[in-house]
Amino acid sequence: MLPKNILVPTDLSVEAGLAIDYACELARELHAKVHLLNVVGLPAIGVPELGVAMSATVMDSMIHDNHEALDKIADAHRGEIGQVLLKTGEARDVINATAKELDADLIVMGTHGRTGISRALLGSIAETVVRTAPCPVLTIHTHPAS
Repeated sequence: MLPKNILVPTDLSVEAGLAIDYACELARELHAKVHLLNVVGLPAIGVPELGVAMSATVMDSMIHDNHEALDKIADAHRGEIGQVLLKTGEARDVINATAKELDADLIVMGTHGRTGISRALLGSIAETVVRTAPCPVLTIHTHPAS
């Protein structure tokens, strides 16, 4: 079964941009739609248990900036883009829930390729999504120029 609904979670990084480009090319070939998702994660929102919180102004600014960035991406890929979504929460959970809501056939996402302590501390959103997603997941990893 060829995918018709492709979800692309983006953190607006270079790796995520490559995943968007790949997904849009795939969508053109398969006559599918790409749905963009940006998740403003819990650390950005604040961690009340630790007494850390962001002001409403900072949050509003972050959400506004992310909306603008998503709109630019959607404009650059007219024709392939379906829904453009910005949600808050734990990225892993929001990505899987959104895939279910959209009845996504495929998730395409970039991976940072972190290793060592940064991976241990930050975890791998892509790895978790690969293991728990309700549909197949294609990860796009950039390789440094040799």
